[in-house]
Amino acid sequence: MDITYLGHSSFLLKGKRGTVVMDPYQASVGFKLPAVSADLVTISHQHADHNAAKEVNPSARRDKPFLITEPGEYEVAGISVFGVESFHDASKGTEHGKNTIFRVLLDDILVCHLGDLGHELTNEMIENIGQVDVLLCPVGGHFTIDAAQAVKTIQQLEPAYAIPMHYNTPEHNQDTFADLKDLKTFLHEYGMEPTPQPKLHLEKATLPEETELVVLSSR
Repeated sequence: MDITYLGHSSFLLKGKRGTVVMDPYQASVGFKLPAVSADLVTISHQHADHNAAKEVNPSARRDKPFLITEPGEYEVAGISVFGVESFHDASKGTEHGKNTIFRVLLDDILVCHLGDLGHELTNEMIENIGQVDVLLCPVGGHFTIDAAQAVKTIQQLEPAYAIPMHYNTPEHNQDTFADLKDLKTFLHEYGMEPTPQPKLHLEKATLPEETELVVLSSR
């Protein structure tokens, strides 16, 4: 399976069994979502920088992508998805609402997308999420967990790979995202600065035993 970063909090998972797009965004983010197609789309919450399902084209296998927006268990053409309820803030959703953490099983690889997680994970959430091979983790703070909380979350879930997302870039609309910290802030907190790569290729048999931090350059 290959993971490609589409920018902001959006990723394309492409495997032998199908393709998944997670948290596609509207152009109000400051840039346009690349042209992309999928069998399945997951939406962590209904904010414009995460819910642009209409921007995703259907794959050759479907008339339209299957859309998942709520917690629960799903099975779509051999792709398994499990959604865990969480919150967009540290006040149980009273500020920004609920957030769904999605774990996708595709080609025997478990990918967990934290969405706009706004608080530290509870023990129950960690247990419900279970094993994680690849963790897609927000790191920019303000709207989500910050750099220090992101490091702790990565340590709690112990993925084979951790990929940061939801951080400020020069392309972001600064009227909205000025308070979002940049990637360098997180990398300083983590204590590593990996060279960005265009995509991450994954095979179950070759996953590392210790967590490796991966920075993906966006398309």
